[in-house]
Amino acid sequence: MVKKLFKIVWQYFRKLDKMLFIAVCAVSALSVVLMYSLVRNGISGEPRMYKMQFICLCIGAGIALVMSALDYHKYIKLWFLYGPAALGLTMLTFTPLVYKPFDNVDDAAWIDLGFTTLQPSEFLKIAFIMTFALHLSKIGDKINHIGHVALLCLHGAVPTLIVVAQGDDGTAVVFLVMFVCMLFSAGISWKYILPCIIAAPAAVWVLWNKIMLPHQKMRFLVLFEEDPMSNPEFADIAYQQYWGKLALGSGQLFGKGLFADEYVSVPYVQNDFIFTYVGQCFGFIGCIALISLLTYICLKIVADSRIAKDDLGKFMCIGVFSMMFIHCVLNLGMELGVMPVIGVPLPFVSQGGSSMVSMFICIGLVMSVYSHSEKNYRVFYDAN
Repeated sequence: MVKKLFKIVWQYFRKLDKMLFIAVCAVSALSVVLMYSLVRNGISGEPRMYKMQFICLCIGAGIALVMSALDYHKYIKLWFLYGPAALGLTMLTFTPLVYKPFDNVDDAAWIDLGFTTLQPSEFLKIAFIMTFALHLSKIGDKINHIGHVALLCLHGAVPTLIVVAQGDDGTAVVFLVMFVCMLFSAGISWKYILPCIIAAPAAVWVLWNKIMLPHQKMRFLVLFEEDPMSNPEFADIAYQQYWGKLALGSGQLFGKGLFADEYVSVPYVQNDFIFTYVGQCFGFIGCIALISLLTYICLKIVADSRIAKDDLGKFMCIGVFSMMFIHCVLNLGMELGVMPVIGVPLPFVSQGGSSMVSMFICIGLVMSVYSHSEKNYRVFYDAN
């Protein structure tokens, strides 16, 4: 009995995507350390903040390990349960249960559970990746039939428009990028792509002049101001990015350490501007190390998509990759002052239990694809 159990455990760990799991756990552990430092230095939050981050790390890691042991074909078929559940949970943000953590922003993307808050759109991303991957795999070679393209566009539009209605522009962009990347990976024809490219300038004009609100436009315009803090019109909008860039630079090459005497204060540093605190604590070297680790995670997910034994596994991996990648690009871009502030967290690093757990669930999907692939594969080359 013991020998049989040992064999099962050994077989599980042999097929486990250990490098990916170690990488995401390392980044998540850094997040807990950063939260502890913020609390210890009296910069932000209460002790509950880093404790909750650690608990969510453990919960997420446990879920990912369990998911990697299960064949993704088994739970992907339960779309009729988790799809409506994720949509229903997200729709609760339009009820009195809604919670707005930022007083000056119309971002109603959270619900108040009493003992904690929850951001349902994080789990809607998972449901979208799984249902859209299943949708694409069912269509197969018929993807370029006009009827199927219309249904696919409707599938992508539903969650995107819901989060737009919440006021969560950042998450809407994430959904849009996932939709486009998964369509590309499925082989969408250029006869649909080219008209979209041609129509893009007109769409941008309509978006800017007819749809975007004044404060949304200001977030873009401030990027072109040479000294926005000296202009009263842009000072409030530029405030967070201005101090964020000062904080990044203050760490210089090696940083001040986790428990220094003085830090530059950045509003909501534990959330979307956590990278500025990484810069303060660990300097340029630490920032490059973190970016390298996040890059490795993204590349590893793409590598796992190449060895998937079917299109369903490949599409799920591409969906997870596109989500992780655009999160990193948008978050780092807004912290460096080259993109507008749209409230997108840095994967596994920013404070937030919903984000942490949902990201680990996505990694669990990828690990399941890796564990149930039919051939061995290494990240940067095919094994013989």
